[in-house]
Amino acid sequence: MTQFIDFGLSQPVLKALEEVGYTTPTPIQAQTIAPAMEGRDICGIAQTGTGKTAAFALPILHRLSLKRTRAPRRGCRVLVLSPTRELANQIAENFSEYGRHLPLTSTVVFGGVTISRQERALANGVDILVATPGRLIDLIERRSLTLEGVEILVLDEADQMLDLGFIHALKRIVKMLPPVRQSLFFSATMPKNIAGLAEQYLRDPVQVAVTPVATTAERVEQQVIFVHTGAKQALLNHILRDPDYERVLVFTRTKHGADRVVRGLEKAGVNASAIHGNKSQPQRERALAAFKDGSCRVLVATDIAARGIDVEAVSHVVNYDLPNVPESYVHRIGRTARAGKAGLAVSFCNDEEKAYLRDIERTTRQKVPVGAFPEGFNPPSRQEAVETAADEARRPPRQPHGRPGQRQGRPGGGAPGGRNGRPGQRQEPGRQGRPDAGGQQARGPRPDGRQDQRPGRSGERQDQRSGRPGGHQGQQRTDNRNDRRGEGRPQQGRPRPAGGGGGEGRNIGWLERAPRS
Repeated sequence: MTQFIDFGLSQPVLKALEEVGYTTPTPIQAQTIAPAMEGRDICGIAQTGTGKTAAFALPILHRLSLKRTRAPRRGCRVLVLSPTRELANQIAENFSEYGRHLPLTSTVVFGGVTISRQERALANGVDILVATPGRLIDLIERRSLTLEGVEILVLDEADQMLDLGFIHALKRIVKMLPPVRQSLFFSATMPKNIAGLAEQYLRDPVQVAVTPVATTAERVEQQVIFVHTGAKQALLNHILRDPDYERVLVFTRTKHGADRVVRGLEKAGVNASAIHGNKSQPQRERALAAFKDGSCRVLVATDIAARGIDVEAVSHVVNYDLPNVPESYVHRIGRTARAGKAGLAVSFCNDEEKAYLRDIERTTRQKVPVGAFPEGFNPPSRQEAVETAADEARRPPRQPHGRPGQRQGRPGGGAPGGRNGRPGQRQEPGRQGRPDAGGQQARGPRPDGRQDQRPGRSGERQDQRSGRPGGHQGQQRTDNRNDRRGEGRPQQGRPRPAGGGGGEGRNIGWLERAPRS
């Protein structure tokens, strides 16, 4: 097949393809669209950025246009499962783009947003539902969704969907699907153990492997730079001075690492944002939108974005940390050199990550060229990096309310006795010049330096630890910790009666003053 018109796709689909400028199918599309239109199960493997979404979306839209069946209430006709929210959004956008001239309904559901709005969207049923597994199960458990009417099941990034992180949810979902259905599995990588598992869900599938499994995109130039951990941030700051790094996607292994890299870039005057699982959905959407429209030059992400970002203008991918799963490397660097363009993927590798590099080269069956430090870069020594990290660690943490010295919003700078009043004072009866519970006025220290013993409080405020006068003189400090009901321990933050001397009396007095309703 040399053109989309040769497949016999319905006229509304061909019209939408013409409007977006698609005329010639990619290799994965050329080999999968025809059998998918016939209703065959498909297992398709192709490099990232080769048009796998259109390879399953176009035949699905064609089949739905021929069979105008109404979607069941609280159900769907096509279910597309995606491992990440970003990829789910991208798939839903592609379906809307290719099916713009068809009277079909579609929606996307994922976690991190209000579920009630998604329930309303599913109330009357939809033709195409794109979902992440977790939110899909939530909707099913709330009886807001049924899968009895599913005609076609699609797993995008099937290797990750069949991995341990999703396999249990997927097994639950498959049990709810009709036994007679069409299943389409697509991915850029398919390890042998995952491929064997996929066969359990496919019926006489058409195997399509456009390129060898886990091969990198041909137009991506790769490079690895050996650098110790403490110099990675300085190296990243330096290479971003090059104006050729127009739109850069940086990958880290951890969420906290992504935030740390963003802080380092902001100190260097580089506009950057982070996207990872700890960010709320609105934060992730804003960061991705700013990266797409060019207002944010650098996006730092974990592997959550390795399969969900489709930005044609990504000029460079930087692996700040090498992934410990070699297949993730293929997906990461596939974010550049998309839609026939070229791109550069630079990886930083420290001593501990050399084993990861060997796994990547073994999986991709190619050697990653070693690059040198860019001109003018003088890496900090290991000792300098350690001292810099120590200085960062010694910085006081940000206070919850932004006021130095304040703990959990309490005035007094953490001074002994500080509670809800002025610094160094406790809001208790008998203090601050007010009459206490015994009717006596609080007085200051006596001229001879001894503490005044006020009526009714002789043993109450004395510390109960070993060797100090008080209610339990001579006992060890651990005695008070053995009883978790609070007996023998002061009630934190609550006024105490003046008459009691022991912990039990204080607890009872508090209950008497504030009886339970």
